[in-house]
Amino acid sequence: QVQLVESGGNLVQAGGSLRLSCAASGIFVRLNAMGWYRQAPGKQRELVADISSGGNTNYADAVKGRFTTSRDNAKNTLYLQMNSLKPEDTAVYYCAVYRVTRREVAYWGQGTQVTVSS
Repeated sequence: QVQLVESGGNLVQAGGSLRLSCAASGIFVRLNAMGWYRQAPGKQRELVADISSGGNTNYADAVKGRFTTSRDNAKNTLYLQMNSLKPEDTAVYYCAVYRVTRREVAYWGQGTQVTVSS
């Protein structure tokens, strides 16, 4: 059974930093691209950042220069370092694992809440 468990969400003041982690079990993610999505109240889930199996990264324009995603395949874990947080970053953040053969989410985490106060 595949499980993705996010951690690191918290309440933080604007300008602060958080580091999210996503630990995968039941699957070895070395060959899978992985990503971070977020969903704010009343809004659709949106891509924040993703990273290929080879380490190539892609970011949403809203977070470029502030967020960094990385992965540790030995630990089967995905990370999201979030700096210079803004109130508009407030959302539930979800970890995702893509299928190996195509860019489609195969597994989702349960989400972790990030709240940025002004």
